[in-house]
Amino acid sequence: MRFPARHARLLFSVLMSLYMVSIMTGVITWVNTGLAGDFLARWWRAFYIAWPVAFTLILAGAPRLQQLVGRLVRQ
Repeated sequence: MRFPARHARLLFSVLMSLYMVSIMTGVITWVNTGLAGDFLARWWRAFYIAWPVAFTLILAGAPRLQQLVGRLVRQ
């Protein structure tokens, strides 16, 4: 499936937030509560709370951070 280029920023934000939140909530849930039988339920609760926050932060912050990186690296 291909998306128009005008949706690149939105698609990046969705994919990056899904990737990061999935891993981070999984690791943090595991470290804090272990891999007990209800791990997936606890992970899912952490995920659906964290994902909208991460998505919003990435959508708003990624362009500014890319500009900052551009100024910090040598050309």
